[in-house]
Amino acid sequence: MSLIEAARRVRKNAYAPYSGFKVGAAIRSVSGNVYVGCNVENVAYPEGTCAEAGAIAAMVAAGDIEIVEVAVIAGGPEPVAPCGGCRQKLMEFGAGDVSVTMATTSGKLRVTTMRDLLPGAFAAAQMNRD
Repeated sequence: MSLIEAARRVRKNAYAPYSGFKVGAAIRSVSGNVYVGCNVENVAYPEGTCAEAGAIAAMVAAGDIEIVEVAVIAGGPEPVAPCGGCRQKLMEFGAGDVSVTMATTSGKLRVTTMRDLLPGAFAAAQMNRD
């Protein structure tokens, strides 16, 4: 199954009663495993969970820690990129050359890399731990 198809399937489970904007995400780890997540809204909007964050949590819970490919699907006229917070999370578990495919439910695709989505990313190695 393709990552887009995995993201499409999990998107059906998204819990978005407030915005109606359902998102599905799938990531492939370096081990070849695929992990999925969907957005989960909460009436206190900042307390919701993005689809990408859910997929990352599933990956880490399973013992994988390196992403090699990402796919995200949402409704709307154009493909939607991961939000800023999710870009940072994806970069922390991936690398600049990780492929990111963004899709719409109508079949439009945009393919890019994490480096293009998050130039000048902040990395853990930059943290001062004095």
